[in-house]
Amino acid sequence: MNRRGSVPFAATLLAVVAVAFFALPLVGLLQRAPWSSLWDDLTTPQAREAIRLSVVCSLWSTALCVVFGVPLAWVLARVRFPGRAFVRALVVLPMVLPPVVGGVALLYTFQRNGGLLGEWLYDWFGFQFTFSTSGAVLAETFVAMPFLVITVEAGLRTMDQRYEDAAASLGAGRWTVFRRVTLPLIAPALYAGAALAWARALGEFGATITFAGNIQGRTQTVPLAVYLLLESDQGVAIALSLVLLAVSVVVLVALRDHWFGGLRDARS
Repeated sequence: MNRRGSVPFAATLLAVVAVAFFALPLVGLLQRAPWSSLWDDLTTPQAREAIRLSVVCSLWSTALCVVFGVPLAWVLARVRFPGRAFVRALVVLPMVLPPVVGGVALLYTFQRNGGLLGEWLYDWFGFQFTFSTSGAVLAETFVAMPFLVITVEAGLRTMDQRYEDAAASLGAGRWTVFRRVTLPLIAPALYAGAALAWARALGEFGATITFAGNIQGRTQTVPLAVYLLLESDQGVAIALSLVLLAVSVVVLVALRDHWFGGLRDARS
């Protein structure tokens, strides 16, 4: 009898408890959802404004993550330099750092009065991040970019570099090799990293409320609106929570198709 795939009953039981630990809070949320008035709750002025602002800020954040994160991942994957391990640890630090601490760090860096760079930015350019929509984008980018960097870096490390070497040997320049060979090969990792970064930006709360505040129409994204509405209108708060839950599930399902499909293509 082949027992390689068998799992002890105790481990199975503990796994079931673990699955229930994740599933029960979602069941609790779903059973309290105001299904009959869901559309009305989602179309209130505050809910519409929070959804609009969340979409705008998360898309800007994702764009910034791609623009700055892809080159960073390329450097970390391909360039050996002193302190690379420290730089990598610094990049992934926001993934484990409490978001509110990240917000405090951003505050003391970019606040107008006494910030490390904020006072200089305001004096020279009249630009202020704190309590502004751009501040919400900055906070979301701070917590979301590590997801893109580590995903793209993993894609760069696992790709077959012989294709790049072959293109270079045929006379292609470095930029041409990167654009015509490297990017297509790491496309699944790039899609996955961008999707993860967008989902993380969409659900960002702690850094945003600490750094940009909770101002309706300016910095109040969906998570911040849910936090505020729980005390005044639980129906709308639950409806907005369902939106975030649905988006997260869709992203994870789509991510699985892109990621594993990409790996299968790379192996074929």
